[in-house]
Amino acid sequence: MSSELIDEFIAAVPMPALMVDQTERIIAANTDSKTLLGPNIQGRHFATILRQPQVIDTIENSLRSKGHTKTRHLSNDGAQDTTFEVECRYMNGIGAVSGGAVLVVFQDVTHLEQASQMRRDFVANVSHELRTPLTALMGFIETLRGPARDDAAARERFLKIMTDEAYRMNRLVGDLLSLNRVESEERVRPTEQVDINGLLQSILNALRPLSDDASVELSLTAPEGPVMVTGDSDQLRQVFTNLVENGIKYGGSGGSVEIKLIPSERNIAIRGPAVRVQVIDKGPGIDAVHLPRLTERFYRADNHRSRQLGGTGLGLAIVKHIVNRHRGRLRVESDLGKGSVFTVILPR
Repeated sequence: MSSELIDEFIAAVPMPALMVDQTERIIAANTDSKTLLGPNIQGRHFATILRQPQVIDTIENSLRSKGHTKTRHLSNDGAQDTTFEVECRYMNGIGAVSGGAVLVVFQDVTHLEQASQMRRDFVANVSHELRTPLTALMGFIETLRGPARDDAAARERFLKIMTDEAYRMNRLVGDLLSLNRVESEERVRPTEQVDINGLLQSILNALRPLSDDASVELSLTAPEGPVMVTGDSDQLRQVFTNLVENGIKYGGSGGSVEIKLIPSERNIAIRGPAVRVQVIDKGPGIDAVHLPRLTERFYRADNHRSRQLGGTGLGLAIVKHIVNRHRGRLRVESDLGKGSVFTVILPR
């Protein structure tokens, strides 16, 4: 096979690929491999380019055994660590004096590694979240069956704590099911017509007892009459209930939570007519270091306080996925000591 034909063959491979012959030099490399490994790799000894021992050993084994070998190549694209699965396939009759060569192909499996890591993290987080209330329940049950068997006051106190922990587990399971349902529907666009104005009024009426208990004043600033969007009313209710509840629980120390409904004929983020809903509190605010991660599963800006207030760490993750399903945007702005503004932008 001529060198021109080899070059054309390597260039047609839709992923980083190169060829190493029995002289252990790279006789061909496509554009993707040059982007990954450097522009001037052709003609050089492969060990000076691929410096990872496991990759060098794999290519050498393939050259020696004239067989198929596989390994992994670790790299970095400037923004994140990347992982490539490297496959080596021996080809007879090409290269120097037609002595054969190894085709080396790099398949990017970074997304699979990330998905696997996310699953491991998710299982670990769920296990941790459930272990705490379960440990408490088991401890109190053991105490009630033993030392506190005849202690009425202790029994009442322990039963209240057990009830709180059971409710916490129930909320966590409910949020996990909700998150799973929302994620499974994320690519299906909703078709129902929803009056956001009426929805917000209904949510504020439902949360009034909670705000009264927290001595927080709720207010809604909105235009007269219906403001319609295409959406899923149950999911949108979940979004704004979550945001207003968070405003009351975490930002309620400022004494008020204001909700603003602002329709616009053109929004830059949506690139068309939109509705902007802002939930504004005057509480302690959120440190800027936490803002990029607020919508991650189980991430809490104030872990201890969130647990005390019954948070599961999944609320804003659910909000993000619902907003994504509606082709909307979620914005979070906050200054320490000045409060927070959560903005949901929905296309009209």
